[in-house]
Amino acid sequence: MIYQIYPRSFADSDGDGIGDLAGIRSRLHHLRWLGVDGIWLSPIYPSPMADFGYDVADHTDVDGTFGDLDGFDALLAEAHDADLRVLLDWVPNHTSDQHPWFVESRSSRKSPRRDWYVWRDGRNGGPPNNWLAAFGGRAWALDERTTQWYLHLFLPEQPDLNWSNPDVERAMHEVLRFWLDRGVDGFRADVVHLIGKDPDLPDLPEHLAHLDLVGIHDHPGTHELLRGIRRVLDSYPGERAMVGEVNLGSPALLAPYYGAGDELHLVFNFSLLRAPWDARRWAELITESEAAIPAEGAWPVWVLSNHDRPRHRSRYGGSEARARLAAMVLLTLRGTPFLYAGEELGLLDAVVPAAAQVDPGGRDGCRAPLPWSPGPGHGWGSTEPWLPWPPNPEDWNAETLRADEHSILHLYRDLLAARRRSPALREGRFRLLEAPQGVLAYERTGQTDTRRVVANFSDLPVDVGSLAVRDWAVEVATRRPPTASWDGTLGPAEGVTLKPA
Repeated sequence: MIYQIYPRSFADSDGDGIGDLAGIRSRLHHLRWLGVDGIWLSPIYPSPMADFGYDVADHTDVDGTFGDLDGFDALLAEAHDADLRVLLDWVPNHTSDQHPWFVESRSSRKSPRRDWYVWRDGRNGGPPNNWLAAFGGRAWALDERTTQWYLHLFLPEQPDLNWSNPDVERAMHEVLRFWLDRGVDGFRADVVHLIGKDPDLPDLPEHLAHLDLVGIHDHPGTHELLRGIRRVLDSYPGERAMVGEVNLGSPALLAPYYGAGDELHLVFNFSLLRAPWDARRWAELITESEAAIPAEGAWPVWVLSNHDRPRHRSRYGGSEARARLAAMVLLTLRGTPFLYAGEELGLLDAVVPAAAQVDPGGRDGCRAPLPWSPGPGHGWGSTEPWLPWPPNPEDWNAETLRADEHSILHLYRDLLAARRRSPALREGRFRLLEAPQGVLAYERTGQTDTRRVVANFSDLPVDVGSLAVRDWAVEVATRRPPTASWDGTLGPAEGVTLKPA
Protein backbone atom coordinates (compact mmCIF):
# COMPACT_ATOMS: atom_id res chain seq x y z
CA MET A 1 0.00 0.00 0.00
CA ILE A 2 1.54 3.27 -1.16
CA TYR A 3 0.75 6.69 0.30
CA GLN A 4 1.06 9.69 -2.02
CA ILE A 5 2.55 12.83 -0.51
CA TYR A 6 2.16 16.20 -2.19
CA PRO A 7 5.21 17.81 -0.52
CA ARG A 8 4.01 21.44 -0.58
CA SER A 9 0.94 20.45 1.43
CA PHE A 10 2.01 17.65 3.76
CA ALA A 11 3.97 19.22 6.62
CA ASP A 12 5.98 22.43 7.12
CA SER A 13 9.12 22.33 9.28
CA ASP A 14 10.29 25.94 9.02
CA GLY A 15 7.08 27.94 9.30
CA ASP A 16 7.12 29.46 5.81
CA GLY A 17 3.70 28.03 4.93
CA ILE A 18 5.03 25.52 2.39
CA GLY A 19 5.61 21.85 3.15
CA ASP A 20 9.12 20.45 2.89
CA LEU A 21 11.24 17.32 3.24
CA ALA A 22 12.02 17.92 6.90
CA GLY A 23 8.29 18.23 7.52
CA ILE A 24 7.76 14.83 5.90
CA ARG A 25 10.47 13.35 8.12
CA SER A 26 8.73 14.73 11.17
CA ARG A 27 5.51 12.92 10.27
CA LEU A 28 6.85 9.50 9.28
CA HIS A 29 5.58 8.19 12.63
CA HIS A 30 2.03 8.91 11.45
CA LEU A 31 2.55 6.73 8.40
CA ARG A 32 4.06 3.86 10.36
CA TRP A 33 1.18 4.02 12.87
CA LEU A 34 -1.30 4.05 9.97
CA GLY A 35 0.32 0.96 8.46
CA VAL A 36 1.37 1.95 4.94
CA ASP A 37 4.20 0.20 3.09
CA GLY A 38 5.71 3.10 1.22
CA ILE A 39 5.44 6.71 0.09
CA TRP A 40 5.37 8.38 -3.29
CA LEU A 41 6.63 11.97 -3.36
CA SER A 42 5.19 14.28 -5.99
CA PRO A 43 8.01 16.25 -7.68
CA ILE A 44 10.67 17.75 -5.44
CA TYR A 45 13.05 18.91 -8.21
CA PRO A 46 14.09 22.49 -8.97
CA SER A 47 11.26 24.09 -10.91
CA PRO A 48 9.84 27.49 -11.83
CA MET A 49 6.53 25.97 -10.58
CA ALA A 50 4.48 26.85 -13.64
CA ASP A 51 2.90 23.42 -13.08
CA PHE A 52 4.07 23.08 -9.47
CA GLY A 53 6.99 20.75 -10.02
CA TYR A 54 5.89 18.93 -13.15
CA ASP A 55 7.96 21.48 -15.07
CA VAL A 56 11.39 20.18 -14.08
CA ALA A 57 14.41 22.46 -14.49
CA ASP A 58 16.97 20.02 -13.03
CA HIS A 59 16.30 16.30 -12.67
CA THR A 60 19.14 15.63 -10.24
CA ASP A 61 18.64 18.11 -7.42
CA VAL A 62 16.03 19.25 -4.89
CA ASP A 63 14.19 22.56 -5.09
CA GLY A 64 15.26 24.86 -2.27
CA THR A 65 11.59 25.24 -1.31
CA PHE A 66 11.70 21.66 -0.04
CA GLY A 67 15.30 21.36 1.19
CA ASP A 68 18.38 19.90 -0.46
CA LEU A 69 19.94 16.58 -1.42
CA ASP A 70 21.29 16.03 2.10
CA GLY A 71 17.77 16.50 3.42
CA PHE A 72 16.45 14.03 0.89
CA ASP A 73 19.09 11.47 1.85
CA ALA A 74 18.12 11.89 5.51
CA LEU A 75 14.45 11.39 4.67
CA LEU A 76 15.25 8.31 2.61
CA ALA A 77 17.35 6.80 5.41
CA GLU A 78 14.69 7.44 8.06
CA ALA A 79 11.97 6.03 5.81
CA HIS A 80 13.98 2.87 5.21
CA ASP A 81 14.66 2.57 8.94
CA ALA A 82 10.88 2.66 9.39
CA ASP A 83 10.42 -0.06 6.71
CA LEU A 84 8.88 2.43 4.28
CA ARG A 85 9.76 2.30 0.61
CA VAL A 86 10.23 5.60 -1.22
CA LEU A 87 9.09 6.31 -4.79
CA LEU A 88 9.88 9.55 -6.59
CA ASP A 89 7.76 11.21 -9.24
CA TRP A 90 9.62 11.00 -12.54
CA VAL A 91 8.48 13.29 -15.38
CA PRO A 92 9.74 11.76 -18.63
CA ASN A 93 7.55 13.42 -21.28
CA HIS A 94 8.62 17.04 -20.86
CA THR A 95 10.83 19.47 -18.96
CA SER A 96 10.63 23.09 -17.95
CA ASP A 97 11.42 25.63 -20.64
CA GLN A 98 14.10 26.79 -18.18
CA HIS A 99 15.86 23.42 -18.14
CA PRO A 100 19.42 23.81 -19.53
CA TRP A 101 18.61 21.22 -22.19
CA PHE A 102 15.81 23.34 -23.61
CA VAL A 103 17.65 26.62 -23.19
CA GLU A 104 20.38 25.16 -25.39
CA SER A 105 17.89 23.53 -27.75
CA ARG A 106 16.06 26.76 -28.52
CA SER A 107 19.24 28.82 -28.88
CA SER A 108 19.74 27.88 -32.54
CA ARG A 109 18.46 25.53 -35.20
CA LYS A 110 22.03 24.19 -35.27
CA SER A 111 22.22 23.55 -31.53
CA PRO A 112 23.56 20.07 -30.65
CA ARG A 113 20.47 19.66 -28.49
CA ARG A 114 17.98 20.97 -31.03
CA ASP A 115 16.65 17.46 -31.64
CA TRP A 116 16.27 16.78 -27.91
CA TYR A 117 12.84 18.41 -28.23
CA VAL A 118 10.11 18.24 -30.86
CA TRP A 119 10.59 21.10 -33.31
CA ARG A 120 8.75 21.54 -36.59
CA ASP A 121 8.16 24.17 -39.22
CA GLY A 122 4.68 25.63 -39.30
CA ARG A 123 1.94 24.82 -41.77
CA ASN A 124 0.08 27.47 -43.76
CA GLY A 125 1.21 30.16 -41.33
CA GLY A 126 0.08 28.21 -38.26
CA PRO A 127 1.16 25.29 -36.09
CA PRO A 128 2.40 22.01 -37.61
CA ASN A 129 -0.74 19.99 -36.79
CA ASN A 130 -4.12 20.20 -35.04
CA TRP A 131 -3.10 18.84 -31.63
CA LEU A 132 -4.43 20.54 -28.49
CA ALA A 133 -2.70 21.03 -25.14
CA ALA A 134 -4.08 19.61 -21.91
CA PHE A 135 -4.36 23.05 -20.29
CA GLY A 136 -6.05 24.64 -23.31
CA GLY A 137 -5.07 26.05 -26.66
CA ARG A 138 -2.82 24.59 -29.32
CA ALA A 139 -0.08 22.13 -28.34
CA TRP A 140 2.52 24.20 -30.22
CA ALA A 141 4.39 27.39 -29.38
CA LEU A 142 6.28 29.49 -31.91
CA ASP A 143 9.86 30.35 -31.00
CA GLU A 144 10.30 33.81 -32.51
CA ARG A 145 14.10 33.63 -32.56
CA THR A 146 14.39 30.45 -34.63
CA THR A 147 10.96 30.71 -36.31
CA GLN A 148 10.06 27.12 -35.57
CA TRP A 149 7.34 25.61 -33.41
CA TYR A 150 7.95 23.32 -30.44
CA LEU A 151 5.51 20.78 -29.07
CA HIS A 152 4.05 21.11 -25.56
CA LEU A 153 1.24 18.71 -24.67
CA PHE A 154 0.75 20.68 -21.44
CA LEU A 155 1.82 24.30 -20.83
CA PRO A 156 4.08 26.24 -23.23
CA GLU A 157 6.51 26.24 -20.29
CA GLN A 158 6.64 22.42 -20.56
CA PRO A 159 8.23 21.50 -23.92
CA ASP A 160 8.03 17.82 -24.90
CA LEU A 161 11.21 15.79 -25.01
CA ASN A 162 11.99 13.87 -28.20
CA TRP A 163 12.34 10.26 -27.05
CA SER A 164 13.11 9.13 -30.61
CA ASN A 165 16.54 10.71 -30.08
CA PRO A 166 18.82 8.09 -28.43
CA ASP A 167 20.66 10.85 -26.58
CA VAL A 168 17.44 11.83 -24.81
CA GLU A 169 16.72 8.22 -23.91
CA ARG A 170 20.22 7.80 -22.47
CA ALA A 171 20.00 11.08 -20.56
CA MET A 172 16.69 10.13 -18.96
CA HIS A 173 18.05 6.70 -18.05
CA GLU A 174 20.89 8.50 -16.30
CA VAL A 175 18.32 10.48 -14.30
CA LEU A 176 16.87 7.19 -13.08
CA ARG A 177 20.34 5.89 -12.21
CA PHE A 178 21.14 9.04 -10.25
CA TRP A 179 18.25 8.42 -7.87
CA LEU A 180 18.52 4.62 -7.86
CA ASP A 181 22.18 5.00 -6.85
CA ARG A 182 21.00 7.09 -3.88
CA GLY A 183 18.76 4.21 -2.83
CA VAL A 184 15.25 5.12 -3.97
CA ASP A 185 12.94 2.15 -4.40
CA GLY A 186 11.32 3.24 -7.62
CA PHE A 187 9.30 5.86 -9.44
CA ARG A 188 5.84 6.97 -10.41
CA ALA A 189 6.15 7.83 -14.10
CA ASP A 190 4.09 10.87 -15.07
CA VAL A 191 2.00 10.47 -18.28
CA VAL A 192 4.52 7.90 -19.45
CA HIS A 193 2.28 6.75 -22.31
CA LEU A 194 3.01 10.03 -24.11
CA ILE A 195 6.75 9.50 -24.63
CA GLY A 196 6.43 7.48 -27.84
CA LYS A 197 5.09 9.49 -30.78
CA ASP A 198 4.57 8.97 -34.48
CA PRO A 199 7.51 10.86 -36.05
CA ASP A 200 5.16 12.21 -38.72
CA LEU A 201 3.02 13.89 -36.05
CA PRO A 202 -0.18 13.48 -38.10
CA ASP A 203 -3.34 15.46 -37.49
CA LEU A 204 -5.93 13.86 -35.27
CA PRO A 205 -9.02 12.75 -37.21
CA GLU A 206 -11.89 15.21 -37.17
CA HIS A 207 -13.95 13.26 -34.62
CA LEU A 208 -11.04 13.45 -32.12
CA ALA A 209 -9.69 16.90 -32.96
CA HIS A 210 -11.54 18.52 -30.05
CA LEU A 211 -9.58 16.40 -27.54
CA ASP A 212 -6.08 16.78 -26.13
CA LEU A 213 -3.81 13.76 -26.45
CA VAL A 214 -3.51 12.84 -22.77
CA GLY A 215 -6.56 10.59 -22.70
CA ILE A 216 -6.28 9.06 -26.17
CA HIS A 217 -2.59 8.75 -27.10
CA ASP A 218 -1.56 5.09 -27.42
CA HIS A 219 1.40 4.82 -29.77
CA PRO A 220 3.07 1.38 -30.14
CA GLY A 221 6.53 2.94 -30.11
CA THR A 222 6.14 3.64 -26.40
CA HIS A 223 6.51 -0.03 -25.52
CA GLU A 224 10.11 -0.43 -26.66
CA LEU A 225 10.98 2.72 -24.70
CA LEU A 226 9.34 1.19 -21.62
CA ARG A 227 11.36 -1.97 -22.05
CA GLY A 228 14.52 0.12 -22.02
CA ILE A 229 13.39 1.86 -18.85
CA ARG A 230 12.60 -1.50 -17.25
CA ARG A 231 16.08 -2.78 -18.05
CA VAL A 232 17.55 0.11 -16.08
CA LEU A 233 15.49 -0.74 -13.01
CA ASP A 234 16.14 -4.46 -13.34
CA SER A 235 19.88 -3.82 -13.32
CA TYR A 236 19.64 -2.77 -9.65
CA PRO A 237 19.34 -5.11 -6.67
CA GLY A 238 16.14 -5.39 -4.68
CA GLU A 239 12.59 -4.83 -5.80
CA ARG A 240 12.83 -1.51 -7.65
CA ALA A 241 9.51 -0.59 -9.26
CA MET A 242 8.06 1.73 -11.90
CA VAL A 243 4.39 2.69 -11.55
CA GLY A 244 3.01 4.24 -14.69
CA GLU A 245 0.40 6.94 -15.14
CA VAL A 246 -1.33 5.84 -18.35
CA ASN A 247 -4.43 7.95 -18.85
CA LEU A 248 -6.36 5.60 -21.09
CA GLY A 249 -9.97 4.81 -20.44
CA SER A 250 -10.26 1.06 -19.98
CA PRO A 251 -8.26 -1.72 -18.29
CA ALA A 252 -7.97 -3.46 -21.67
CA LEU A 253 -5.95 -0.47 -22.91
CA LEU A 254 -3.79 -0.44 -19.77
CA ALA A 255 -2.86 -4.13 -19.86
CA PRO A 256 -0.35 -3.88 -22.76
CA TYR A 257 1.75 -1.45 -20.71
CA TYR A 258 2.77 -4.32 -18.43
CA GLY A 259 4.30 -6.00 -21.49
CA ALA A 260 5.41 -9.57 -20.96
CA GLY A 261 6.58 -8.66 -17.49
CA ASP A 262 9.19 -6.44 -19.11
CA GLU A 263 7.60 -2.98 -19.19
CA LEU A 264 5.89 -1.20 -16.27
CA HIS A 265 5.71 -3.07 -12.97
CA LEU A 266 2.39 -1.40 -12.14
CA VAL A 267 -0.12 0.74 -14.04
CA PHE A 268 -2.64 3.05 -12.40
CA ASN A 269 -6.27 2.15 -13.00
CA PHE A 270 -8.30 5.33 -12.52
CA SER A 271 -11.70 3.78 -13.22
CA LEU A 272 -12.96 4.01 -9.62
CA LEU A 273 -11.66 7.56 -9.32
CA ARG A 274 -13.92 8.45 -12.25
CA ALA A 275 -16.87 6.20 -11.36
CA PRO A 276 -20.33 7.37 -10.27
CA TRP A 277 -21.62 6.23 -6.87
CA ASP A 278 -23.35 3.10 -8.13
CA ALA A 279 -22.77 -0.49 -6.99
CA ARG A 280 -23.51 -2.00 -10.39
CA ARG A 281 -21.05 0.31 -12.15
CA TRP A 282 -18.32 -0.43 -9.60
CA ALA A 283 -18.93 -4.16 -10.05
CA GLU A 284 -18.61 -3.75 -13.83
CA LEU A 285 -15.37 -1.79 -13.55
CA ILE A 286 -13.79 -4.23 -11.12
CA THR A 287 -14.83 -7.18 -13.29
CA GLU A 288 -13.37 -5.49 -16.38
CA SER A 289 -10.08 -5.04 -14.57
CA GLU A 290 -10.03 -8.64 -13.39
CA ALA A 291 -10.57 -9.82 -16.97
CA ALA A 292 -7.98 -7.48 -18.51
CA ILE A 293 -5.30 -7.84 -15.83
CA PRO A 294 -5.35 -11.50 -14.74
CA ALA A 295 -3.55 -12.78 -11.67
CA GLU A 296 -0.79 -14.35 -13.77
CA GLY A 297 1.81 -11.83 -14.83
CA ALA A 298 0.25 -8.49 -13.90
CA TRP A 299 -0.97 -6.67 -10.83
CA PRO A 300 -3.66 -3.95 -10.69
CA VAL A 301 -3.36 -0.57 -9.02
CA TRP A 302 -6.43 1.11 -7.51
CA VAL A 303 -6.89 4.72 -6.47
CA LEU A 304 -9.75 6.91 -5.25
CA SER A 305 -8.07 10.32 -4.98
CA ASN A 306 -4.91 12.07 -6.08
CA HIS A 307 -3.45 15.53 -6.67
CA ASP A 308 -5.21 15.89 -10.03
CA ARG A 309 -8.85 15.22 -9.10
CA PRO A 310 -11.28 16.36 -6.38
CA ARG A 311 -11.04 14.23 -3.26
CA HIS A 312 -13.46 11.34 -3.28
CA ARG A 313 -15.38 12.56 -0.23
CA SER A 314 -16.02 15.82 -2.11
CA ARG A 315 -17.08 13.88 -5.20
CA TYR A 316 -19.55 11.93 -3.05
CA GLY A 317 -21.33 15.09 -1.95
CA GLY A 318 -19.36 15.42 1.29
CA SER A 319 -20.68 12.14 2.70
CA GLU A 320 -18.32 10.67 5.29
CA ALA A 321 -20.25 7.38 5.19
CA ARG A 322 -19.63 7.04 1.45
CA ALA A 323 -15.95 7.92 1.90
CA ARG A 324 -15.67 5.19 4.55
CA LEU A 325 -17.36 2.62 2.33
CA ALA A 326 -15.19 3.50 -0.67
CA ALA A 327 -12.09 3.06 1.52
CA MET A 328 -13.25 -0.44 2.49
CA VAL A 329 -13.62 -1.42 -1.16
CA LEU A 330 -10.29 0.15 -2.14
CA LEU A 331 -8.36 -1.67 0.58
CA THR A 332 -9.91 -5.10 -0.04
CA LEU A 333 -9.53 -5.42 -3.83
CA ARG A 334 -6.87 -7.49 -5.56
CA GLY A 335 -3.98 -5.21 -6.34
CA THR A 336 -1.98 -2.39 -4.82
CA PRO A 337 -4.02 0.49 -3.39
CA PHE A 338 -2.63 4.03 -3.47
CA LEU A 339 -3.87 6.49 -0.85
CA TYR A 340 -3.66 10.25 -1.28
CA ALA A 341 -2.42 12.09 1.80
CA GLY A 342 -5.36 13.32 3.84
CA GLU A 343 -7.97 10.85 2.65
CA GLU A 344 -7.39 8.90 5.87
CA LEU A 345 -8.47 12.09 7.67
CA GLY A 346 -11.70 12.28 5.67
CA LEU A 347 -10.69 15.64 4.20
CA LEU A 348 -12.84 17.57 1.78
CA ASP A 349 -11.43 19.84 -0.91
CA ALA A 350 -10.66 23.34 0.25
CA VAL A 351 -12.75 26.22 -1.03
CA VAL A 352 -10.15 28.39 -2.75
CA PRO A 353 -11.21 31.94 -3.66
CA ALA A 354 -10.43 33.01 -7.19
CA ALA A 355 -7.77 35.43 -5.98
CA ALA A 356 -5.92 32.60 -4.19
CA GLN A 357 -6.02 30.07 -7.03
CA VAL A 358 -2.61 29.24 -8.45
CA ASP A 359 -2.85 25.97 -10.37
CA PRO A 360 -3.21 26.16 -14.18
CA GLY A 361 -5.51 23.12 -14.10
CA GLY A 362 -7.81 24.37 -11.35
CA ARG A 363 -6.73 21.63 -8.93
CA ASP A 364 -6.03 23.78 -5.88
CA GLY A 365 -8.86 22.41 -3.73
CA CYS A 366 -7.51 18.87 -3.51
CA ARG A 367 -3.99 20.15 -2.80
CA ALA A 368 -4.85 22.04 0.39
CA PRO A 369 -2.49 21.56 3.36
CA LEU A 370 -3.03 18.73 5.84
CA PRO A 371 -4.12 19.82 9.32
CA TRP A 372 -2.16 17.99 12.01
CA SER A 373 -3.66 19.50 15.16
CA PRO A 374 -6.78 21.44 16.19
CA GLY A 375 -5.09 24.61 17.47
CA PRO A 376 -3.99 27.73 15.59
CA GLY A 377 -1.73 26.90 12.68
CA HIS A 378 -2.85 23.25 12.76
CA GLY A 379 0.73 22.07 13.22
CA TRP A 380 2.14 24.36 10.53
CA GLY A 381 3.32 27.33 12.61
CA SER A 382 2.07 30.90 12.52
CA THR A 383 2.44 31.65 8.79
CA GLU A 384 -0.65 31.15 6.67
CA PRO A 385 -0.10 28.15 4.37
CA TRP A 386 0.26 28.51 0.64
CA LEU A 387 -3.36 27.42 0.11
CA PRO A 388 -6.42 27.71 2.38
CA TRP A 389 -7.23 24.90 4.81
CA PRO A 390 -9.78 22.21 4.02
CA PRO A 391 -13.17 22.76 5.73
CA ASN A 392 -13.29 22.52 9.55
CA PRO A 393 -9.61 21.76 10.23
CA GLU A 394 -10.23 22.20 13.97
CA ASP A 395 -12.19 18.90 13.81
CA TRP A 396 -10.74 17.13 10.79
CA ASN A 397 -7.09 16.87 11.78
CA ALA A 398 -4.74 14.00 12.62
CA GLU A 399 -4.49 14.65 16.36
CA THR A 400 -8.24 14.86 16.97
CA LEU A 401 -9.07 11.88 14.78
CA ARG A 402 -6.36 9.72 16.32
CA ALA A 403 -7.85 10.34 19.74
CA ASP A 404 -11.24 9.05 18.53
CA GLU A 405 -11.07 5.28 18.02
CA HIS A 406 -14.27 5.41 15.96
CA SER A 407 -12.93 7.97 13.45
CA ILE A 408 -12.32 7.42 9.77
CA LEU A 409 -8.59 7.50 10.52
CA HIS A 410 -8.93 4.42 12.73
CA LEU A 411 -11.07 2.75 10.07
CA TYR A 412 -8.23 3.14 7.55
CA ARG A 413 -5.78 1.74 10.10
CA ASP A 414 -8.05 -1.22 10.86
CA LEU A 415 -8.53 -1.97 7.17
CA LEU A 416 -4.78 -1.88 6.53
CA ALA A 417 -4.19 -4.16 9.52
CA ALA A 418 -6.84 -6.59 8.24
CA ARG A 419 -5.12 -6.57 4.86
CA ARG A 420 -1.77 -7.43 6.45
CA ARG A 421 -3.32 -10.28 8.46
CA SER A 422 -5.04 -11.90 5.50
CA PRO A 423 -3.20 -13.51 2.58
CA ALA A 424 -6.56 -13.60 0.81
CA LEU A 425 -6.89 -9.79 0.96
CA ARG A 426 -3.28 -9.24 -0.05
CA GLU A 427 -3.05 -11.60 -3.00
CA GLY A 428 -6.06 -13.92 -3.18
CA ARG A 429 -8.41 -14.51 -6.10
CA PHE A 430 -11.43 -12.26 -6.62
CA ARG A 431 -14.98 -13.50 -7.18
CA LEU A 432 -18.03 -11.28 -7.54
CA LEU A 433 -21.06 -12.48 -5.55
CA GLU A 434 -24.73 -12.09 -6.35
CA ALA A 435 -26.17 -9.40 -4.12
CA PRO A 436 -29.34 -7.33 -3.63
CA GLN A 437 -29.81 -4.23 -5.78
CA GLY A 438 -27.49 -1.43 -4.72
CA VAL A 439 -25.03 -3.80 -3.00
CA LEU A 440 -21.52 -4.71 -4.12
CA ALA A 441 -20.34 -8.06 -2.71
CA TYR A 442 -17.28 -10.15 -3.47
CA GLU A 443 -15.08 -12.87 -2.06
CA ARG A 444 -11.31 -12.98 -1.84
CA THR A 445 -9.81 -16.45 -1.56
CA GLY A 446 -6.22 -17.37 -0.80
CA GLN A 447 -4.50 -20.67 -0.15
CA THR A 448 -5.15 -20.51 3.59
CA ASP A 449 -8.01 -18.09 4.19
CA THR A 450 -11.05 -16.35 2.73
CA ARG A 451 -12.68 -12.96 3.20
CA ARG A 452 -15.99 -11.50 2.06
CA VAL A 453 -16.76 -7.83 1.51
CA VAL A 454 -20.34 -6.57 1.41
CA ALA A 455 -20.92 -2.88 0.59
CA ASN A 456 -24.30 -1.16 0.51
CA PHE A 457 -24.12 1.71 -1.99
CA SER A 458 -27.82 2.49 -1.66
CA ASP A 459 -29.57 5.12 0.45
CA LEU A 460 -31.76 2.51 2.17
CA PRO A 461 -31.08 -0.27 4.69
CA VAL A 462 -30.56 -3.65 3.01
CA ASP A 463 -30.74 -7.16 4.44
CA VAL A 464 -27.64 -9.04 3.29
CA GLY A 465 -27.90 -11.86 5.80
CA SER A 466 -27.92 -14.52 3.10
CA LEU A 467 -24.37 -13.38 2.17
CA ALA A 468 -22.99 -12.61 5.53
CA VAL A 469 -24.47 -14.15 8.68
CA ARG A 470 -24.05 -17.92 8.73
CA ASP A 471 -20.45 -19.06 9.29
CA TRP A 472 -19.11 -15.50 8.98
CA ALA A 473 -17.97 -12.93 11.56
CA VAL A 474 -17.44 -9.18 11.14
CA GLU A 475 -13.75 -8.30 10.98
CA VAL A 476 -14.08 -4.61 10.05
CA ALA A 477 -17.23 -2.50 9.78
CA THR A 478 -17.52 1.00 8.35
CA ARG A 479 -20.07 1.86 11.05
CA ARG A 480 -18.13 3.14 14.07
CA PRO A 481 -18.69 1.85 16.64
CA PRO A 482 -20.05 -1.38 15.15
CA THR A 483 -23.17 -2.90 16.68
CA ALA A 484 -22.53 -5.47 19.40
CA SER A 485 -24.19 -8.28 17.44
CA TRP A 486 -24.78 -7.79 13.75
CA ASP A 487 -28.10 -9.01 12.36
CA GLY A 488 -27.17 -8.99 8.68
CA THR A 489 -28.59 -5.55 7.88
CA LEU A 490 -26.45 -2.79 6.36
CA GLY A 491 -27.56 0.81 6.71
CA PRO A 492 -27.14 3.33 3.89
CA ALA A 493 -23.51 3.54 2.72
CA GLU A 494 -22.38 0.89 5.18
CA GLY A 495 -20.15 -2.11 4.62
CA VAL A 496 -18.48 -5.03 6.36
CA THR A 497 -15.41 -7.14 5.80
CA LEU A 498 -16.15 -10.70 6.97
CA LYS A 499 -13.93 -13.61 7.98
CA PRO A 500 -14.90 -17.21 8.61
CA ALA A 501 -16.45 -17.57 12.08
